[in-house]
Amino acid sequence: MTDALMPLYNRAALDVDRGEGVWLYGRDGRAYLDCVAGIATNALGHAHPALVAALTDQAQRLWHVSNLFRIPQQQELGELLVAHSFADQVFFCNSGTEAVEAAIKTARRHHYAAGHPERIDIIGFSGSFHGRTMAAINASGNPTYLEGFGPRLPGFVQVSPDDAAAIAEAIARPTTAAVIIEPVQGEGGARAFDGVFLQQLRQWCDAAGVLLIYDEVQCGMGRTGRLFAHQWFDGAAPDIMAIAKALGGGFPVGACLATARAASGMAAGAHGTTFGGNPLAMAVALTAARLLAAEATLAHARAVSAHLFDGLATLATAYPDVVKDVRGKGLLIGVQMGPNNREVMAIARDHGLLVAGGGENCIRLLPPLTMTLAEADEVLTRLDTTLADVRVRLAVAA
Repeated sequence: MTDALMPLYNRAALDVDRGEGVWLYGRDGRAYLDCVAGIATNALGHAHPALVAALTDQAQRLWHVSNLFRIPQQQELGELLVAHSFADQVFFCNSGTEAVEAAIKTARRHHYAAGHPERIDIIGFSGSFHGRTMAAINASGNPTYLEGFGPRLPGFVQVSPDDAAAIAEAIARPTTAAVIIEPVQGEGGARAFDGVFLQQLRQWCDAAGVLLIYDEVQCGMGRTGRLFAHQWFDGAAPDIMAIAKALGGGFPVGACLATARAASGMAAGAHGTTFGGNPLAMAVALTAARLLAAEATLAHARAVSAHLFDGLATLATAYPDVVKDVRGKGLLIGVQMGPNNREVMAIARDHGLLVAGGGENCIRLLPPLTMTLAEADEVLTRLDTTLADVRVRLAVAA
């Protein structure tokens, strides 16, 4: 029988059925410890009762009305995000890549409204991932994602995050509109940028009149133990920020946050969305955001992160032939492998542990922020078993 779905994913041999907390169950009844969490999306775990209640209640009242009318939950969630961030204003959409698109348009429109339409260049970084729309893949510049989609769009420049001189020169160009960066790269291999680097970016942007955009789609909403990853560092706040994934706790929601100055060109009609900010999405996201912004949630995430990093350091010492590095921040953790990371992911799945892939041959651990210390220990136990199995298979192959 012909598959009715486009062959766009290398899907694992797992037919999912239901989830509860950190556990995902296949249709065959087998339980898996889920450290993918919808790729850092189910930050409160599967079927969190507060999210289920919010969704159920709203579904019985109102799903969709369009942004031609006021949606009270948008205002509430917008005020919550503004109160917990650098931003003055919020635009709601449906996904991370839409939030990035809005961020890019906001930056360019800012300069257009200020009388500098020549400022269109968006400076991105190698190893980045900003989504799958045309502007997003051009902002990332990954040749794999660009192949087959025609010529590169104008106005997108990539530099290496390790080349300070090239970064400074690119920012200083008179055609530069904004810099876009993930404070912690996700797909790029869980690379966490430090405060010195982000503060330097902020200073260069200020000096050149350039806007700073953070893509916190994966590393935001508590993933690093602060509500937003850049909040670990003073003097590094952006002008614009894209968030999504955990914002809806698994329900499709994205948002673009901005200062009033950065959004000064975004007048009525400059941008829009049909489904973004709909009542159903806002009811769930408002509930999720309140839980994720709570200090108790963030403190717990930091504690589980420290526990996992300690355990992973022990495993790295025990398996130096398999584990090359442990990196990341909070509960966005990358383990760089010696063997092919895809093979390690499959072996982990055999042992009931689900992990994500990543750049630089990493596997990523992206568990719910609600994971208990006992469940973190079970992750380490299953990863230990996985690495031992990998070592045996390497020996056989040799």
